[in-house]
Amino acid sequence: MAKKKIKKTKSVKKEKVILQSPKGMRDILPNDQPFWEKARKSANKIADSFNFLRIDTPILETADIFERTGTGTDIVEKQMYFVKSKGGSRLVLRPEGTAPVMRAYIQYGLSKISQPIKLFYIGPIFRHEQPQFGRFRQHHQVGFEILGGNSDPIYDAVAILTLFRLLEEIKIKNLIVQINSIGCKSCRSNYVKKLQEYYRNKQNKICKDCRQRFPVRPLRLLDCKNEICVQIKAGAPLIIDRLCNNCKNYLKAVLEHLDELKVPYSINPYLVRGLDYYNGPVFEIFTEQSSEINFALASGGRYDYLAEMLGGTKTFAVGGGMGMERAIEVMKFQQSSGLVKNELKVFLVHIGEEAKKKNLIIFEELRKAGIKVSESFGKDSLKSQLRAADKANATLTLILGQKEFFEETIIIRNMKTGVQETVPIGRVVEEVKKRL
Repeated sequence: MAKKKIKKTKSVKKEKVILQSPKGMRDILPNDQPFWEKARKSANKIADSFNFLRIDTPILETADIFERTGTGTDIVEKQMYFVKSKGGSRLVLRPEGTAPVMRAYIQYGLSKISQPIKLFYIGPIFRHEQPQFGRFRQHHQVGFEILGGNSDPIYDAVAILTLFRLLEEIKIKNLIVQINSIGCKSCRSNYVKKLQEYYRNKQNKICKDCRQRFPVRPLRLLDCKNEICVQIKAGAPLIIDRLCNNCKNYLKAVLEHLDELKVPYSINPYLVRGLDYYNGPVFEIFTEQSSEINFALASGGRYDYLAEMLGGTKTFAVGGGMGMERAIEVMKFQQSSGLVKNELKVFLVHIGEEAKKKNLIIFEELRKAGIKVSESFGKDSLKSQLRAADKANATLTLILGQKEFFEETIIIRNMKTGVQETVPIGRVVEEVKKRL
C-alpha cells in the first residue's frame, strides 16, 4: 500500500496586536502636562479668590439622577456609559457634573449651613459621543456652582465672572460672553407652543435629529448647526421677545451687573441648554481670537428646578463649567504665555560603580534641598551620559569620576558656558545653590 504524502503547511505568523486607548479616550502625555498643571492651578486659585469650596463626587452615579433631569436629551438617550453592577444597581459614569453636586447638597443637608454655598469641582465626565476637536468621550471639567439663598441676578453675574476670570487667568484672549434667557416654566411653555406652530409645516425640511427632537424638545431645534436648519430657524419666533416681565427684568439686571464689571457680552437669542433643569439666563463663553475656534470654552446658567427633580425642596441655583480639553487646545493654539515649566537644574554623571553609588547619595541630598535633579544611572559611558544631560537641558552637570571619588571632589559643569570647576564633595549642595 502506497504511503500518503503529508503536505507541509506553512506556519502562519501571528501579527502582533498593539493595544491602544479606547476610541474617544486619550492619554495626557508629559509634553501637555504643563498646560494641564497651569489650568488646574488657575482653577484652584480662582476658586479660592471667589470663596468656592472644593467638592468631589463619585465618578459612578445612579442612572436615575440623570434620567430624572434629562428625559429625551441626547445625553440620557444616547451618550451615557452604563456600568453593570453585581448587585443589580443601574449605575453610569457621570455624563455631567452639576446634578451630582446637587445630589450631594440634598443628601448631606448642605442647605442647613449659611446660604448660598459656593462649591467647585475638577474631574472627568463621560459621554459616548462622536469625538471632535477639543471634545472626547472622557473629558475633564472645572465646575462652579452657587446653591441656595435667594434668586438674585448678582449670583448669575458672579457665576459668569468666575469662569470669565478663569479663562483670563490661563491667558486666553479676546473673550466674549453670549447670553440668553430661556424663561421660567410659564413663559417658556407659551413660547414652545409658538415655536411648534412655526416648525409644524417644516418637518420635511429640517434634519433627522431635529425631526426627532421636535415632539419632545423643540427648543433644541434652535441649537442645530445643520446649514438648512440654520436658515429655517432665522425666521423662528424668539423666546427673548416672549419673556414674562419677571424674566425680562431678571435678565436685564444680570446684563447691568456685567456692564458694571466690564465683562463683554452679546445677546444670542438662539442660545439654549442641553438639559431640562435650566431656566432663566443661560450663557456660553467664546474667544474671538480665531474663526477656527468656533466652540464654547465655558457654559452654564440658572437651574432653580434641579433640586426638586432630584427629590429635594426648591433650591435657587446657578453655575457653569469650563471644558479643560477645549481650553487647553486654545491655550496651545494661542501659544499662551505664562506657563511655568519646572526646568531641570542638575544632571548627575558618574564614571565607575563606586561613583554611581555615591551619586545616588548626592541625588537624594539635592532632592531634599529642593533642587530638581536627574541622572542616567543605567548608562556607563561618559559620552552617552553627557549627551543625555544635553538633551535634558540641564543647567548644571555634576561629574563624578574615579579620580574625583578618591579625592572626595566633584566637577560642576555649566552647560551653557562649558565652564567647569572642581569643588569638595561635602559642599556640593551649597556650591550648586550658588550657581543656580
